[in-house]
Amino acid sequence: MAANVTPQGCGPNVGSLYYNLCDITVVWGIVVEAFAAAGIVFSFVLFIALLASVPFMQDKTRKNSVGVLACFLVCTAGLFCLTFAFIVGKDFSTCASRRFLFGVLFGGCFACLLMQCVNLNILVRRGRGPRAWVLCLGAVGLWLVEVVINTEWLIITVVRHPQGPLNSTAGSDRATATPCNIANKDFVMALIYVMTLILAVVVASLAVMAGKHKQWKKDGAFCLLTSLFSVGIWVAWIVMYVYGNQRRGGPTWDDPTLAIALVANAWVFLTLYTIPEICCLTSDGDSQQGFEENLYSNRGVGYETILKEQSSQNMFVENKAFSMDEPNQASKPVSPYSGYNGQLRSSVYHPTELAVISKAVRNQHPLDSTSNMIIPRASTNSAASSGSSTPTIPAENGNTAYTHNGNSGNGLHRTTQW
Repeated sequence: MAANVTPQGCGPNVGSLYYNLCDITVVWGIVVEAFAAAGIVFSFVLFIALLASVPFMQDKTRKNSVGVLACFLVCTAGLFCLTFAFIVGKDFSTCASRRFLFGVLFGGCFACLLMQCVNLNILVRRGRGPRAWVLCLGAVGLWLVEVVINTEWLIITVVRHPQGPLNSTAGSDRATATPCNIANKDFVMALIYVMTLILAVVVASLAVMAGKHKQWKKDGAFCLLTSLFSVGIWVAWIVMYVYGNQRRGGPTWDDPTLAIALVANAWVFLTLYTIPEICCLTSDGDSQQGFEENLYSNRGVGYETILKEQSSQNMFVENKAFSMDEPNQASKPVSPYSGYNGQLRSSVYHPTELAVISKAVRNQHPLDSTSNMIIPRASTNSAASSGSSTPTIPAENGNTAYTHNGNSGNGLHRTTQW
């Protein structure tokens, strides 16, 4: 590059600052670039899938964590994009973005994870979590602390090494090297707050596993695995960046170390937390809704059955009491005129002409207790002596009947028909 020799794989119009992106001899740059580009695309797809699944989420407690998860995805995509700043060469803009955005983006990811762990701790103990705006406000508050720290650190660093005149070679070199001229230990020390967030996520995710509501422990396990893998990655790159590179590879290994750490940790965020969490947001809500519907429907059937049984028992008791008050009757309603055999039935409720006549006869000529009550029937017989018709009440089967005679004093006399 110093001799203006274009490396193999790069075109003549490519600047020397971007040789690591196309130089086929720099294997780590091409591999890291490929993983970073794939991570950006995958993060965008997951973000669209998360937003598209919001209308289909039935569980409100899970829907409250959508905002935090969306912020987490944005910060993860930012980590993939920041990887390209470590692949390309160093200048004022790339070094400034490296020093500032490294802690800010990681701080945003772990702040969202910590608030999700806080949400899970509340859910696993009370069954009801905070609202979505509370979680987002807490994540933003934790993230702003790292923003303030990195901003102050970057300003102090630049002010301590002021820029020289741009037309001066030394000044331009100092201007180019000012953000990059920072010791590795100073860079790591500026990330102490991010390390504190990582340890807080580990402790909070462990506390989730001690709750009583088991349906939320699966989400806590995702946070725990993500935080443990992140701890391993951070320990590896810090040891390599502070001690290993100085003894083994020199400063040329600094950029590959940070770029690989960014890509590895970002993919851990996607595979161990984001994808399982999005799956839980949709599948668990549907299954829980189906479970609640079945539960409520079964309860409704049970209540309905109990009400029916109670009502039938009450009706049976009332009918039984009503039947005890009433006189004994046939099981089926019988017409007062059905099966009439010539005798007066006591079940006649409405008086008829025959009933009126029989009552009058009883009043005029009461019978003894041994005699039978006969239903009178009207008949017409001719009288030979008087030449007039006399209405007669015949009797059936040779029994006694009453005949009306116009010449008698009382109008009725007793006759016998054989």
